Amino acid sequence: MSQQHLDSLRAIVGETHVLCGTDALPFERDYRGVYFGKALGVVRPANTLEVSSVMAYCHTNNLPVVPQGGNTSLLGGSVPDGMGTSIVLSLARLNRVRALDTVNATMTVDAGVTLNQARATAEQAGVLFPLRIGSEGSCQIGGNLSTNAGGTAVVRYGNMRDLVLGLEVVLPDGRIWNGLRGLRKDNAGYDLKHLFIGTEGTLGVITAAVLKLFPVARSVSCAFLGLQTPEDALAVFSMLRRHLGTDVTAFELISSDAMTLVLSHLTNRSSPLADTHPWYVLVETSSNADQTDAEAQLLAALSDAMDLGHVTDAAMAANARQAAEFWLIREEISDAQTKARGSVRCDISVPLSSIPEFIRETTIKVRSIAPEARMIVYGHIGDGNVHFNPLRPNHTSADTFVATHGNHIASVIDHAASALDGSISAEHGIGVAKRDALGSVRSREELEISWAIKRALDPFNLLNPGKVLPTLSK
Repeated sequence: MSQQHLDSLRAIVGETHVLCGTDALPFERDYRGVYFGKALGVVRPANTLEVSSVMAYCHTNNLPVVPQGGNTSLLGGSVPDGMGTSIVLSLARLNRVRALDTVNATMTVDAGVTLNQARATAEQAGVLFPLRIGSEGSCQIGGNLSTNAGGTAVVRYGNMRDLVLGLEVVLPDGRIWNGLRGLRKDNAGYDLKHLFIGTEGTLGVITAAVLKLFPVARSVSCAFLGLQTPEDALAVFSMLRRHLGTDVTAFELISSDAMTLVLSHLTNRSSPLADTHPWYVLVETSSNADQTDAEAQLLAALSDAMDLGHVTDAAMAANARQAAEFWLIREEISDAQTKARGSVRCDISVPLSSIPEFIRETTIKVRSIAPEARMIVYGHIGDGNVHFNPLRPNHTSADTFVATHGNHIASVIDHAASALDGSISAEHGIGVAKRDALGSVRSREELEISWAIKRALDPFNLLNPGKVLPTLSK
């Protein structure tokens, strides 16, 4: 029967676009090598109609389907389970830019277009698609939508949900919903696109999207700051917003342990600051002022922060190359952890005013469990998103640290965020890693509503089963 299914799917997408055996291995594991599964086969359709036909076939034949974009998920959301009965549906061949309208400031793209490709296409047209995340060379727009990706420019432009006007979605039974409308005002009924964004492919397969575009700033300024406390960082952010308003594009917090780790990973790089500090901030502003005036405005705001004792030291990027070097430090923290192995990766959000309390109190709790853990704390403090990732001590193996402390530490971090009216997932999604934890931080009513939506669209639970939603007890 398995061979019959594969032959039927080959008839839809072509002989060479159904992968099995060793050819399927890259699709059966996540890029960090943490989550592994087994697929019946990997199916690579070329367009929406082929996706529709594949989904209709799988629905009729009771075959589970795991949609997959660039497979850059950190939480196992795009990897099949170990049963070997699922079809991995790769959207990589849906890679066309369908339309670009600079007057309406929109771009319509297939779900398999990489973030890099989308940004480059917009840049060539003299406009900006502002989403920025570390995996932009391999992540795809469909995957960005499925997790409501955030990244480093949320403080100015918002999450992926804020950057989309319309979607095209293939439903679990193969029907196609065409909502590719580039409208900024449309109150004609339910706004269905928001039903599919952030649900990790459990309700439908996103095949295309209408993205918002923005003007390119005349100037970009960048500074690297040394500070004593997260309270200082929050004070500086508030001052910058008062001085510069929405020109503040990014405000990234980095702990001393995170800085030490990433500089050991980037062996030919050094800190932008001469001395070490307990905390660092990377700040970027983008403006319609000319470069000289924009830099002067940022420098004036930072000088005020230094006069008040919130900033200990600062370095301004002299040019775009130096700004890129500043950003490399921030962007490589995730890969540095992957290389080091043995971090407990938690992606939480809390109200901005609660960030210092969360970091302070949660650090104490984690230290009570693992006193020598390295506190890899970094993230987008301007939008309340903290990546709180305790890392094994140098003398402890990764497997030992995670097996001994991983679940306990993750639970402490998640509950600390929830106690401050925060979230256990700010931008990485839920996948399988946070699925059961979701059941302990969301109300019964919220989970019942979510399951009701799931059953309405996917009554046989065939689309990315086992992801996001925990099993409800009787």
